[in-house]
Amino acid sequence: METKQIVFTKPNTAELLENEIKQVSGTLVKVKTQFSTVSCGTERANIIGDPNVSASNSASVVFPRISGYCSSGIVEEVGESVTSVKPGDRVAMYWSTHSEYNVLEEGNIIKIEDDNLSMQEAAVAFITTFPMAAIRKTRLEFGESVLIMGLGLLGQLGVKLARVAGAVPIVAVDPVKERREEALKNGADFTFDPFEEGFADKVKEVTNGGANVCIEVTGVGSGLDGALDCMARFGRVALLGCTRSSDFTIDYYRKVHGPGITLIGAHTIARPEIESHPGWFTHRDDIKAVLKLMSGGRLDIKGMIKETHKPEQCTEVYTRLVNDKKFPILVQFDWR
Repeated sequence: METKQIVFTKPNTAELLENEIKQVSGTLVKVKTQFSTVSCGTERANIIGDPNVSASNSASVVFPRISGYCSSGIVEEVGESVTSVKPGDRVAMYWSTHSEYNVLEEGNIIKIEDDNLSMQEAAVAFITTFPMAAIRKTRLEFGESVLIMGLGLLGQLGVKLARVAGAVPIVAVDPVKERREEALKNGADFTFDPFEEGFADKVKEVTNGGANVCIEVTGVGSGLDGALDCMARFGRVALLGCTRSSDFTIDYYRKVHGPGITLIGAHTIARPEIESHPGWFTHRDDIKAVLKLMSGGRLDIKGMIKETHKPEQCTEVYTRLVNDKKFPILVQFDWR
């Protein structure tokens, strides 16, 4: 069977092609995709051919590339060993692709228990677990201050989750005015431009001496350096969007060693695979937690979705992602 699939055929080029999909057997599940979410940072790195797109040491620039990893859909067929879902079930998928049909292992599919939860929201569940895991790893306590450094999609989700988790105050930082305004709508208490004069002093003033926790999502070395200037003693910094370039320096002695700062690798693959424990949850358990928060009205994602496109528009969408610095933070493809 063939499926329509978005493929990065060469640098800076996306096309909608027909590709073969696997036969369903054993623990495999075939899902008719409803919505898939664009992960702007990762997918831009993929389509431009960034050799550092992977957190492993085996990254290489090879095209064509398949992207998209966060989606929702309806189960159409299951293998004989599948027990957790059946045809007709609405599901969230992780490590999926931008495809009309996804054939995945049962373990990569989570049933949506709430019939009122929209498929658009469910298609954001997996990527929402990225900042959720970062917050878990910092062991954020009620009433602690949080600095969100970088306000793309993960940063904005981080603002919302920090509020759910009881952080006070939440300080959101980005040089783009529109993103700071969006962060205030999403629950930030204060916003700052990291390039404004006296930036670190202003953060320390509103946090009564410095942020207890930082979720660093800028993806640039200077962002981490600036965040360290804003931390309280014994602060914890989760490197969620850590730069893919090693070409930067940090005064580790004065900014990390002396004040007792903890730096935490927070890539989403840095998780246990089987059993969750405090601070370290599996992908499945975090996705289930996100779906519960959405269903319970604690986490509103729907208002963050800025654009929805048909897969046939993928070439135009990804051309904009490559070239437009104001590309919206949350864009989806509608495969219905």
